[in-house]
Order: sequence, then structure tokens, then C-alpha cells
Amino acid sequence: MTAAFEFLTAPWEYDFWRRALLVALMSGLVCGVIGSHVVLRGMAFIGDAVSHAVFPGIAVAFVLGSNLVLGGAVAGVVTALLIAVFTQNRRLKEDSVIGIFFAASFGLGIVILSTAPGYGGSLESFLFGSILGISDSDVVSVAVIGAGVLLCTALFNSRFVAATLDREQARAVGLPVFWLDVVLHVMVTLAIVISLQAVGNILVLALLVTPAAAARLLTDRLGAMMLLAPSIGAGGSVLGLYLSYAFDLAAGGLIVLTLTAIFLLCWLFAPRHGLLTRPRRTAVPAVLAEEKS
Repeated sequence: MTAAFEFLTAPWEYDFWRRALLVALMSGLVCGVIGSHVVLRGMAFIGDAVSHAVFPGIAVAFVLGSNLVLGGAVAGVVTALLIAVFTQNRRLKEDSVIGIFFAASFGLGIVILSTAPGYGGSLESFLFGSILGISDSDVVSVAVIGAGVLLCTALFNSRFVAATLDREQARAVGLPVFWLDVVLHVMVTLAIVISLQAVGNILVLALLVTPAAAARLLTDRLGAMMLLAPSIGAGGSVLGLYLSYAFDLAAGGLIVLTLTAIFLLCWLFAPRHGLLTRPRRTAVPAVLAEEKS
């Protein structure tokens, strides 16, 4: 018991650990909430595209010596707006537009970053995360942006749900579906930006999607899902961070592997939808039953 207590409290004497823990918690919470809408809408590809779209802003911020989180947020929001606008043309499929901006943004970021000294090291940090090297200003940026994202989710949640369930019906009742898409894309972008330093560009999609997917297996109600997903995201992130401390391994990778392990447990043992627990003859699941009623 004493050894376990010492293991849990020992890292707290380090400032970098406290900053890392705060960012892991906030990233897990925000990505869990926004990821619920991403999973229900099937927007995982958009999340992957946006995670690369922030690259030019981070590159510019790195070259200028300014805040990387804010630089990435600006670039990601601009790209999300462009995707939302270009996908209004019915001649173009959404995945085609996303793919175009995905590649163009990442290419632009590489060109910009290649002009700066320390190019290789900064690229590695961006790709794989550097949660133990987060500064106080980064923590403040993550906290402010994360709080804004959660507030917007609370304000627009019912409208997002209506647009997810039936877009044509949402238009018929007067909801601005296009602008709701814009707001959701921007929120996905901001959630990704605040998580980049925790797990890196390559792994950030897992933080956005995996907790929500695990929660989706545990409940048929969106309200419960949006409580479970951030709990899984935050808990898995903290556990992964402690495992990285215990075994002296990469924090970002262990955070993602921890979340994946939670998802696999849910896939196997979820009360109604787990592979080993679901009844042989199941009724059609009451997807979003709470909101439909």
C-alpha cells in the first residue's frame, strides 16, 4: 500500500510532471466530448485531416518563436472553414476536398519548417508529442481553448444532435446546418490542437476517436456517452502518463495504447454490445433513443 502511494505521489515533486498531468487531463476531457460527435457523424477522416492541417500554423509559430498552440489553432480553423465551404459544392465529395487540404496543408508546413534551424528536432516533437516539455504558457493556452470548446459544446449540443440525426429535417425546421458544420469543424480543430503536444500529430486521432468509440459500446444514449467518453479519455491519459513514468517509455504512445486497451475491453465485455456479453438474438439498438424521444 505504501509503495503504491509513493508511486502515485513521487512524480508530483517535478514541475514538468504537474504540467504534463494537467494537459493530459484537459486533452482527454475535451477530446472525449468532441469525439462523441466525431464518432456519431463518422468524421474520423476529418479529424485526421485537421491534425495535419495545423502543421503550417505550428511551423510559422516555430519560425517566429511564438506560441505553437495558438499558431496551430489559427491554421486549423482556417483549414476547417475552407473544408466546410468547399464541400458545399455537390460536384465534389467531402473526402476529396478533405484529402486536397490534408496534403496541401502538410506540404506547406514542411516547406515553412524547413527554413528554420533545428528543423529535424522540431518535426519529431510535432509528430510524436512532447508532453513532458510543456511550458506554463502552453498549459494556460490549453486551459483557455479547452474551456471555450466545452462551453461551445454545451451551447450547441442539441443542434449538433439534430443535424446528426437528420440533416434534411434540421434544415426544414430552420436550423443553420452549414454554420453548425463550421462550428463543429472548428471545435474539432481546437480539440486536436490542444492535444498535439500530449500525443503528437500521428497519434492525436486516437485521443479524439478511441474514448468516444469505447463509450459508444457502453451506452445507447448520447447524454451518457458524452459523460463516459471524457471520463475514459482523461482516465486513460493519466494512466498512460503514469505508465510512461514507471517504465521510462514514450508518454504519447503509452497514452494511446492505454486508451486502445480500454476500447478492447469494452469491445469484449460491454454489458449489451460486447462480443462476449451480448445476447445471441439482439434487437435493433436504440441509437440516440434519448434524443429521438
